[in-house]
Amino acid sequence: MGNCELKKNGKGQELYKKAKQIIPGGGQLLSKRPEKFLPELWPAYYSKAKGCEIWDLDGNKYIDMSTMGIGACILGYSDDDVNAAVEEVIRAGSMSSLMAPEEVELANLLLELHPWAEMVRYAKGGGDAMSVAVRIARAATQKDIILFCGYHGWHDWYLSANLGDTAALDGQLLPGLSPVGVARGLKNTSYPFYYNCKDEFLKLVEKYECNIAGVVLEAARNMTPESDFFFTIEKETKRLGVPLIIDEVTSGFRLNCGGACEYLGIHPDIAVFAKGIANGFPVAAIIGKKKFMDAAQDSFISSTFWTERIGFAAAIASIKKMRDNNVQKHLVECGKQIQLGWTVLAKKHNLNIHISGIYPLSHISFTHAPLELKTLFCQEMLRRGFIASDAYYASYAHKKEHINAYLEAVDEVFAIMSKAIKDNNYKDLLLGPVCQGGFVRLA
Repeated sequence: MGNCELKKNGKGQELYKKAKQIIPGGGQLLSKRPEKFLPELWPAYYSKAKGCEIWDLDGNKYIDMSTMGIGACILGYSDDDVNAAVEEVIRAGSMSSLMAPEEVELANLLLELHPWAEMVRYAKGGGDAMSVAVRIARAATQKDIILFCGYHGWHDWYLSANLGDTAALDGQLLPGLSPVGVARGLKNTSYPFYYNCKDEFLKLVEKYECNIAGVVLEAARNMTPESDFFFTIEKETKRLGVPLIIDEVTSGFRLNCGGACEYLGIHPDIAVFAKGIANGFPVAAIIGKKKFMDAAQDSFISSTFWTERIGFAAAIASIKKMRDNNVQKHLVECGKQIQLGWTVLAKKHNLNIHISGIYPLSHISFTHAPLELKTLFCQEMLRRGFIASDAYYASYAHKKEHINAYLEAVDEVFAIMSKAIKDNNYKDLLLGPVCQGGFVRLA
């Protein structure tokens, strides 16, 4: 990749300045906010994307070696096969007063992949779907309290944990999440515990067991479960007669074609999928056992655009392509190469790093001045033509040549970072402000 000019007055940067004046927070997703990567210099917007390539508004082309649409595009951007399925239903009509038969086809496909499940409901996004799952749990058990660990979206049931302790969610992925706007009456209805901390979980069970409606957690993200962690949770949820809800929004379709639960030997009662299930088209699925899922009929859970046809068609095409091409094997291999590359190059340049995550969802952090060095990493990788950050989400579009080129650039950038630490001038190398960590209100 050639060198790319970094400028503060590009079309994307100028548009983002205008956006912040008329769109609260500048955009719709915290994880895409330029301030989280390279403030004032991040391209911000794209004109087109294909495979693992992105073009910004100035016509610059980058290789995306970061999150591939925040984990949505497992097959790569604008996949031809998925697009063909979507174009067909658009021509046939993506919405009508009758239901789309693809709802049933996708449900059958999901139940085939997950034989433990018996029923399926749909939404459009991961956060919405997690709220549906929690509503179903509360309807089925007629109880209120949710015990959870991990990150599960923006909805009130989750953010209410910060009503009693404003830092309750800080260790669950994103620090600083504000519960402002969440009804105070929801205080003490959700309680967090940390992944692999079974003793912390058991203390919560002992304290609240008479009113626990369900337990929510991710199958895997930055960590994989210790041998007895899920066994303990499964044992307690069965004893209490409440659903174990696994959030597969991020982990789903990464390690295998379906839920990471199957790969890791976890036995949920309800599982939730979104993101990569439809390769960038909006659809989410809540699957589960009939004894809990049937309670969805007792609570009003309904939305017009949950019936829209495009998402179903995209999900069916995506899942079939992943299954037929053993895509998940490719994702694991890509992530393995990236993590090994980070390790070898950090050792070469005497750079202290921490690597975490399952191979398809790889994360790197810098021990010394983490935010400053993350900013410097994003800056120097962007110069070299890569959209890159502290996360690498593997895609079927990532080929050997992309990984090799990326690691060659990382080699150069790690050398710069190591020297900057030694000379204590890494702040002087930054061309703009330091990136933000968690949730921060924009000025």
